[in-house]
Amino acid sequence: MRQFELSAPASVEAAVAGDGAFLAGGTTLVDLMKLDVLTPARVLDINGLSLHGIDVGDGLRVGALERMSDVAAHPGVYPVISRALLLSASQQLRNMASIGGNLLQRTRCTYFRDVAMPCNRREPGSGCPAVAGANRMHAVLGTSEHCVATHASDLAVALVALDAEVRLVSAAGGRTVALTDFYRQPGESPEVENVLRDGELITEVRVPGLDWAAERSTYVKVRDRQSYEFALCSAAVALDVEGGRVVDARVAAGGVATVPWRLGAVEEALRGAPATVESFERAASVAADGARPLAGNGFKVSLLKRTVVRALLEVTEGSR
Repeated sequence: MRQFELSAPASVEAAVAGDGAFLAGGTTLVDLMKLDVLTPARVLDINGLSLHGIDVGDGLRVGALERMSDVAAHPGVYPVISRALLLSASQQLRNMASIGGNLLQRTRCTYFRDVAMPCNRREPGSGCPAVAGANRMHAVLGTSEHCVATHASDLAVALVALDAEVRLVSAAGGRTVALTDFYRQPGESPEVENVLRDGELITEVRVPGLDWAAERSTYVKVRDRQSYEFALCSAAVALDVEGGRVVDARVAAGGVATVPWRLGAVEEALRGAPATVESFERAASVAADGARPLAGNGFKVSLLKRTVVRALLEVTEGSR
């Protein structure tokens, strides 16, 4: 790890007026600094800022510095969010990691994390060896010739499904951005992963009120082992079911795309359909439309469809 200057701003205004990398739980930043993937000259410890609070009422508001374990255990948090958090990491990491930091965690692509290898996200223009290399864990949706790395956050998938927003603050003022618009697909500029401006800080996450999501929502994560592993594929689902038919649906996928992937076509196919295995399979059949599998990850196309069906069956068990 290279030398850096550490300071602890006393206010949000002081934090965004400075220049440096923000440190909360440190479960991503410190790891990448140890590997020399990130080498900030200055680190701003923001743990003393008043960016806390979990408010449940007409929707959900979560301060960016709330820890994952506290949000997962809080009464009234939608099951899909709690489950995504609980399946994200070990208990120790959940006790440390912040909500804002989780949304900003970097890809676990091995080429990105190995400074001896080229990587367009880390060094623009150097190439993407994953395209023709070891790519079993990589994306099949939202990719480009410049990057095929998957997004790592489980929480982001659940929040994208629920139309969540993030509140951002900088020295120029504040703004609110829908999480679906926050992340950027790699395209020609894979080094630009989101819409954050220089010095901008996530201060809170807001989820709109969806009463039916509290009754029928879940997060299904398929991985190589049951503990502390990143997703091969995941599905966040919330359903409104009345009289055996789907009135409304929210569906998103993780582990298969370069950003948390909202499955709008699946949602459209579900609305008005009976809550049956056959309907779920028909809706899930379009989940991977547009996929571009690589040599090592073609299995994710069918895995995505099966994972969506599994999540839909889980939330409707007993109502069909």
